[in-house]
Amino acid sequence: MTNASAYWHTEAACRTIDAEELFAEGTEQRRAKALCTGCTVRIECLAEALDNRIEFGVWGGMTQRERRALLRRRSDVASWREVLEEARRAHEHPRAS
Repeated sequence: MTNASAYWHTEAACRTIDAEELFAEGTEQRRAKALCTGCTVRIECLAEALDNRIEFGVWGGMTQRERRALLRRRSDVASWREVLEEARRAHEHPRAS
């Protein structure tokens, strides 16, 4: 992990809001997820939650229920950070067909 990625939270869109908003229940989670939409460190945040099996709150635009479902579907993943970084690279630099 590089120094920049170690401190991803300092760039998070949610860094200035009350943390309780990220641990909302039910329909209030939509507001928290919306904050993640344009966040520049969304992938780092989501990887943190998935790799560390964080159970509560909205992380990287996913609720705890969504993360649990993803973890069940992809129980073979050893490093979500690697998977998500690879997906970002593929999205940013698609191969020519």
